[in-house]
Amino acid sequence: MSKFNRLKDCVVTNKNVVVRVDINVPMSNGKIEDDTRIKSIIPTLKYLAENKAKVIVISHFGRPEGVFNSSMSIKLLVARIQELLGEIKVGFVDDCIGEKVKKAVEATNYGEVIMLENLRFYKQETKNDPEFSRELASLGNLYVNDAFSCSHRAHASITGIPAILKSAAGFLMEKELDGLTNHLENAKKPMMAVVGGAKVSTKLDLLNSLAKKAQTIVVGGGMANTFLYALGKNVGKSLCEKDLKDAALEILKNVRVLLPTDVVVAKKFEQNASCRTVLVDEVADDDMILDVGAASSAKIADELAKHKTLVWNGPLGAFEIKPFNIGTESFARTAASLTEAGKLVSVSGGGDSVSAINSVGLAEKFTYISTAGGAFLEWLEGKDLPGVAALQTHI
Repeated sequence: MSKFNRLKDCVVTNKNVVVRVDINVPMSNGKIEDDTRIKSIIPTLKYLAENKAKVIVISHFGRPEGVFNSSMSIKLLVARIQELLGEIKVGFVDDCIGEKVKKAVEATNYGEVIMLENLRFYKQETKNDPEFSRELASLGNLYVNDAFSCSHRAHASITGIPAILKSAAGFLMEKELDGLTNHLENAKKPMMAVVGGAKVSTKLDLLNSLAKKAQTIVVGGGMANTFLYALGKNVGKSLCEKDLKDAALEILKNVRVLLPTDVVVAKKFEQNASCRTVLVDEVADDDMILDVGAASSAKIADELAKHKTLVWNGPLGAFEIKPFNIGTESFARTAASLTEAGKLVSVSGGGDSVSAINSVGLAEKFTYISTAGGAFLEWLEGKDLPGVAALQTHI
């Protein structure tokens, strides 16, 4: 990772600081279901306010597609941010550009926070419109990006503003970049990569990139079915991308890949469905493969113990529905236990694997967990993230 500007190296007192965050949290019936993303930006906001900056917070929320939608208003999140910031005053203005916003920012004191309305109420945000970037940049004299999870997008608030204002990484962004660089760019060998999830097509670039870095790749979830099919196995009614047979065979030639030898199958994909464990050669035409079997789990655990670094993205089975959660949760416990014993550096990112780790309460026992999904994947693929590259322009 090349050098980037850090917040602690910037003078922030009596400055108007525009902070791009990602507070795109899940909501249900007007209530926040998971406030992890909100909690993760609090250290940056607190530091800026306590150092007497005027903190101008910008974010997207949901996918309003350039249309005002009250169910995606940032206003719904202000109370929780106020609660977490305690005595630091948090204001809100129901727009993100224009005269009304300028006046609201002027009326905000140094040491206070003002939250602007959802950036994606304007189509110009996702189109990286230069005029929209200029409007946002005109509110401040320093830009802080604390949204690593959005930094794979070349949007106005991610790459447009830092082209105009001096910029720096917020504490969460810094933690992500340092964490990924320290643990993966300079990874202890041998490295095992565990890649799961539904489709090979969405993770081909990742698999090809990891084939150059990892000594072993474990393929799980629906993705494993495509590999098993490529090797001539019957996968029944399982999710399988048969057109990717050649791509799977190419990956198998380039790196050591561990595939399941036994699998949990069912006739129906539903909660507590009747299921059985069979060898991969015994899958029936009307079976669906929904998890790795016990023997495969034990083999993966034994193999993991021989590695020094783990990078994990995606579950080993359909973990969100019982009883197909067993393989993924068992692997999470193994990785946590080896990490706790000081034998493994474990890094995980991407929604589903992190959800699985959280569901068994093991997040604290992993070396590093990334809050990002797409940005984490693109970083692993070796791609330059536009939002990170933009932070290197004003050094």
